[in-house]
Amino acid sequence: MTATPVALSLLESGISTAADVVRARHDARQLADAVGVASDDCSCFATAVGEIAMHAHASGGAAVRFSVERRSGDGQWLVARVAAAPTAIRDFDAILSSDDPGNPDADLAAATQIVAHFHCYRADDGATVFELGHPLPVSAQPFGAADAARVAGALPPHASLDAVSEARHENRELLRAIGAGRRREMQIEWLNGELEATNRGVMALYAELEDRAEDLKRASEHKTRFLSDVSHELRTPMTSVLNLARLLLDRADGPLTEEQERQVELIQQSVQTVTGLVNDLLDIARIEAGHSTLRYRAVTVGELFAALRGISRPLLTSDAVNLSFEDDESNTLLETDDTRLAQILRNLLSNAIKFTERGEIRVSARVEIGDTVRFDVRDTGIGIAAADQERVFEEFTQIDSRLQRRVHGSGLGLRLSRTLATLLGGRIELVSAPGRGSTFSVIVPRRHSGWAEQPAPNEPAPHEATV
Repeated sequence: MTATPVALSLLESGISTAADVVRARHDARQLADAVGVASDDCSCFATAVGEIAMHAHASGGAAVRFSVERRSGDGQWLVARVAAAPTAIRDFDAILSSDDPGNPDADLAAATQIVAHFHCYRADDGATVFELGHPLPVSAQPFGAADAARVAGALPPHASLDAVSEARHENRELLRAIGAGRRREMQIEWLNGELEATNRGVMALYAELEDRAEDLKRASEHKTRFLSDVSHELRTPMTSVLNLARLLLDRADGPLTEEQERQVELIQQSVQTVTGLVNDLLDIARIEAGHSTLRYRAVTVGELFAALRGISRPLLTSDAVNLSFEDDESNTLLETDDTRLAQILRNLLSNAIKFTERGEIRVSARVEIGDTVRFDVRDTGIGIAAADQERVFEEFTQIDSRLQRRVHGSGLGLRLSRTLATLLGGRIELVSAPGRGSTFSVIVPRRHSGWAEQPAPNEPAPHEATV
């Protein structure tokens, strides 16, 4: 097929009688169908051409010319140009801009809205030109001169055109359009009904979710209050038992036999375990209730590690495990709640000691981008499977293993540590694999966002803030 030129002429005819108007409409529909325009769009294009042709005929005669044109970057178009007397353009802009349904030329204005392209202008010879266009399907083959001759030759002779048949065809198209419109209206009504029902369901769901959220909020408040009350009630007798055990071990009431001393030490250890659990519960309850108080203080990494050494040494019960602290960042200064930070590291270090039978536990710190400090507690213990790494941070959760069954714990330490890390503006990360050990990392900002300026020398050093 030859290359398509800018414009390929299909048909040209004069409009001097009413029959010519009917013929122009018929030609427009036939040509649109022949070049591949969809059926409904053929009807719209033909109706618009017929209405413009009627207006042009009433103004004193006209001519219509059909062509296929290629527009740069916009594909091929079927174009109809109706050239009318110069007077045809008079008041045409007012006709198009009028929204009065009683306007006798309202059909003309409507016709220009049902085609993809409409333009009205005055030609060099003074004629008024009405230009209407519709794009050819994107999938259509390029239209060439041979195609133009074939399409034009396939049109029926004008003499054989029956005005009554054309009117009937127009009526069928109108009825089909009305039926299609009614079906669309019914479908839209059905969809609107479905949408209203869905909206009602969504609103009911939102209401139910709000009720559930309120119930959960109340349940959380009850749980927090219960934990707080129970923790306070337990701390007093536990403290009393612990003090009595300490008096016995100090021989305040006389000497103890070796067996009695061992039993009292067991009592003391058990009470200390329960006291630690109570303290963890109380900490969690305070944080969840928003009543936790941070006490800010300037502390160095070296000071933190020194305190951890003193606490952790007694926990080591086997010479098969080596505990070491890296002092590369010992002079790094942090302005945060050092008690809370030490509590996190102590929990992580205690876990590492519990679950490492042999090998090494290494504690280190380093300054990172963003003015944060990363504390790593790395061990060569039993490790944690990927599927369990998030579970270990849940309340009262312990992973079943041979070593886990031999050690004691509440399952609150890691949950509390993550909560405290968030409170300090940081986070906890975990890298682990079964049999290859674990690395728990605490990343906190060097200066907490609630830190105030250092107090005057006569003021108390720590700063407090309730969070």
